[in-house]
Amino acid sequence: MPITTSPIGPTTGVEIAGLRGGALVDRGVADECRAALDRYGVVIYREADIGDDDLVEFSRLLGEVVPLAMGGHERPEIQRITRDASKSKLAAYREATFFWHIDGTTDTLPNKATLLTARQVSDDGSGDTEFANTYAAYEALPDEEKRELENVRVVHSFAASQSLVYPDPDPRERAAWAKVPSREHPLVWTRGSGRKSLLIGATAGEVVGGDPEEGRALLDRLLSWATRPEFTIRHRWRPGDLVIWDNTGMLHRAQPYAETSSRLMHRTSLAGEEAVQ
Repeated sequence: MPITTSPIGPTTGVEIAGLRGGALVDRGVADECRAALDRYGVVIYREADIGDDDLVEFSRLLGEVVPLAMGGHERPEIQRITRDASKSKLAAYREATFFWHIDGTTDTLPNKATLLTARQVSDDGSGDTEFANTYAAYEALPDEEKRELENVRVVHSFAASQSLVYPDPDPRERAAWAKVPSREHPLVWTRGSGRKSLLIGATAGEVVGGDPEEGRALLDRLLSWATRPEFTIRHRWRPGDLVIWDNTGMLHRAQPYAETSSRLMHRTSLAGEEAVQ
């Protein structure tokens, strides 16, 4: 089967067809994937059907693979993504992934990238994944607004994302959320290369200093801006698809799917390479 490469959106995403299974575990393929990730933000290998061992090995060719807590899989590098509580201890928290977010914003070093492959897809076609390019969204802002955002700082917390799902938590829930430390970050993440992106999403709970309502309005407005059609793509899953995205510069969210859904993904994550600054 010939290998084809097709850009998806105006700013984001590339689809690669014709690479399957162990053929992905190749240094040349990994180098091309990293280059595509830098350029497009999201790389989709259609119907790649990569096994779990090969998924880990391919991930290692891309970067340092981090162990994932409560993954529910015999390999510590793999996490099962499902709303079925019998298959994952984290199933109860998956509803929060229906909101735009970046993984690891409360960590010292957010993960560089995420790999997600479809083991089973929803019978009813639900559970698509959307991506929004926060590099492109920042670059498209007027210069005056970029200057206004230069020194703005934001508190990110697990509680902020969970409160979108459970707006009236009881004390036990609130205490559980508080166990995950919050973290303060600049609103605009500047890389060593000079490239900049917006660090926003569900975990962005409040702007530091100033009027709380004005800060909330700013975060909501920027999220609305960054998720406009020109900055986003929507991936419709097929069994065996492998999707990789730059977790530091792409917001993502799952379209809602039921707790009884057959949707099952296997995930690996790559360690962060640059601190937020």
